[in-house]
Formats: sequence, C-alpha cells, structure tokens
Amino acid sequence: MKAAVEHVEQQYAFSQRRACKLLMVAVSSVRYQARSSDEDLRTRLVELAREKPRFGYRRLHVLLRRSGDVVNHKRVHRVYREAGLALRRKKRKHCVRQSAPLRQYTAANQEWALDFVHDAIAAGRAIRVLSVVDAFTRECLALEVDTSFASRRVTRVLDEIIQHRGEPRSIRCDNGPELTSRHFLAWCIEKKIELVHIQPGKPTQNAHVESFHGRLREECLRISWFQNLFDARRKIAIWRHDYNEQRPHSSLNYRTPAEFARQASFGKDVGSAHFENADGVSNFPTASAAAGQERLPCGKWGQINWKRLSHDFSFDRNADGLNWVHRQ
Repeated sequence: MKAAVEHVEQQYAFSQRRACKLLMVAVSSVRYQARSSDEDLRTRLVELAREKPRFGYRRLHVLLRRSGDVVNHKRVHRVYREAGLALRRKKRKHCVRQSAPLRQYTAANQEWALDFVHDAIAAGRAIRVLSVVDAFTRECLALEVDTSFASRRVTRVLDEIIQHRGEPRSIRCDNGPELTSRHFLAWCIEKKIELVHIQPGKPTQNAHVESFHGRLREECLRISWFQNLFDARRKIAIWRHDYNEQRPHSSLNYRTPAEFARQASFGKDVGSAHFENADGVSNFPTASAAAGQERLPCGKWGQINWKRLSHDFSFDRNADGLNWVHRQ
C-alpha cells in the first residue's frame, strides 16, 4: 500500500494525507517506520542461498527454523525479495497450432498419418516404433523399429515408401522434434507435401494413427516378448503383414486394408469407409437435387424453416440416395 500511496502522490501531485484518504489507507500505517533491523536475517539468508543456490524462500525458511531462528515466513519472503535472491524461472514455450480436424478422403495417398509408439526389450532398453498409416485405406505403410529416430531417418523411411507407392498430398503428425526440424520441413517443401501439425495435447486430431496404435499395442506389443532389437523388428514386421493382409477392419466393413485398397483402386466402394450407414443414405440434398436449382426454405438469418420444408418438400429415395423433391 505504501507503494500505491507514493505512486498517487507523484502521478497526481497529491499530498500524503489526501492520497491516503483517496485509497482509504490509514496515514499512520504509511508513516510507520520499522524499529527492528533485518540485517541479521538478510546476512543469514544470503549465506544459506550461497550454499543452496536453487532453494526458494520456503526451503530457506525451513533451514532457518532448523537452525533455531524463529521468524515469520512472510518476513523471510520480504527480505528474500529485497536481497535479490529470487530465482529466475524460465517460462515454458508453448507451441501454438491452428486446429486441424480430420478430413474426408476419397482415394489413397491423400494423407498419411505419422506417430511414434514406445516399448522395451528384455534387457530393459527402450525402443521406438515409427508408424505410417494411410488415412483412406487404413494400410500400415511402415513400422520402423529402432532405439532412436532422427529426422533424417524419418525422411529415409518415407522416401522408401514413396518409391513404390507415390507421394502423398499431405502428412499429419504431432509436434515432436523429429517432425518439426528444419530438415523435415525442408524435405516436405521439396516434395511439395502439405504438412499438417496437430495441436499440442490433442491426439484425437490424429485419430487414425492413434486408433492403429491401440491395435498394435493390444495385439502385438503387450503379448510379445522381445529378446533384442532384431527380434522386435521381426515380430512387428510379421504383425504388420498380418494386419494388412489378414486382419478384418471394422471401419472397412470387415475387409482387410489390402483388400479395400485393391477394390478402391478399381473404383469399387470408394468412400464407403467414411460412413457408418453402408446403404449410402444421405441426409442432405445430393448433386441431382442441386442441379435442379431446388433451394431449402430459409429464414432471415439463414435458419431452415422446417415447418415450411415439410409442407413444400418430400423425400424421394433413388439410386443417388435420399433426395429432396418439391411438391407440385
């Protein structure tokens, strides 16, 4: 409060009494001068701070009490700040990303999803598994196993996939150091691949690879005992082949990812992996209805007038799905 009174006095040229009255502070409190000296406490705090340079005032207060000095913790904090002993703490830099919701895919290689999953071998050494999943066909394109991954190792794996599969339009990944390095960013620019980074702390924005990791951990990692790194590579490679060629996928109408990819390449069942209703029934006007220049009745601000809609329109189910038909 003394600092506030002094600020008002200097800023508005008020007297001390008037400033105290304005701030509703007693004049005696402002004019009070401490009779006790803090020099002994200051000297003791400086000595303890030199012995324990990373201790804050709370731990230094505990050390003072252990040595027999009875002093209030608020007084310790005040003297601690006045002596310039406060620790400078670095604020953590938070990565800021725009929201990256999942898209609707109609063909392979439109987007690949990348992420890492961790496990350990029998000796206790940690291993990492790089997963690359096609967001449309749900194929596992790579399961690279090693103890560590640099960004150049990641791009080397992606180059091997591109050699026999082609380049993707975009890559979705998190904000790990391997996927935000200058080398990886330059590689994506050189290949003309859009890089989609999800927001930190929101793995659901990369749901395809997260769901795949659930199956990988449940069906392979938790039930396998890896004797060494080479054994882990062999067993995970066998599981990847089984996942692509033998395992039925529920979101693909219980077809394997390889089978669905072959059918999609010939134009069969394209887009059926994105809808829960296998009949293809749409709840919105289709292209044929839009071609007829039929417009839904809307209010002043664009809201649909459902009462008028039910009176003027009816539903007609045909090969294109469920369409809006204007009543004659």
